[in-house]
Amino acid sequence: MAYAFYLDGVHLPVTPSKLQTKIKNQNKTITLINDGEINFIKSPGLTEIDFEVLIPQVKYPFATYKDGFKTASYFLEKFEQLKTDMKPFQFIVSRVSPRGKLLFDTNIKVSLEDYSITEDANCIKLKQYKDYGTKTVTIKPKTASIASVSKVMVATTVSIDPVRETTREAPKTYTVVNGDTLWAICKKYLGDGEKYPEIASLNGISNPNLIYPGQVIKLE
Repeated sequence: MAYAFYLDGVHLPVTPSKLQTKIKNQNKTITLINDGEINFIKSPGLTEIDFEVLIPQVKYPFATYKDGFKTASYFLEKFEQLKTDMKPFQFIVSRVSPRGKLLFDTNIKVSLEDYSITEDANCIKLKQYKDYGTKTVTIKPKTASIASVSKVMVATTVSIDPVRETTREAPKTYTVVNGDTLWAICKKYLGDGEKYPEIASLNGISNPNLIYPGQVIKLE
């Protein structure tokens, strides 16, 4: 059986060797006098997904690149984007038989909880995400009649603090620390990670993926 893993539409070049899915338990057990233990059954908690993935820096014969070869930095920047954007995304695992027949899919909306980068693999931990919203209740006051003019009407006033504008300006330069990427620096200080080619050109950086700790980056 062949597997294919997708994070926010990005296909992982090497299929993880193991996928662990954990359904969180929300049940509660209490002990009653003379009746022993009883169990309150509740809805399950959010699903947690763990796996390790190998991201090659060179094109290995066992790796698959559906949209052409991409270096490890491409996938690492994607992981960082999924974390810093703080938005849910789709996690898909397709399972196909040796004859090419689709057996079943795992297709779930998740958030990137945490990940660690080691020399050989990236450890990914995901948590299921559920859409939510707030409900608005409108209360209509009763209209006073002529017979009830002697009653005192009380009005409730809600004050809203004005939004405070910030005058903080982006720094003109930034000193690179360990773990930085040019995309993440542009995202944090310029508000748009896609500006990294412009900043690379401004600083004479021929390869935006190669920056080093202590390097001073001009941001304007």
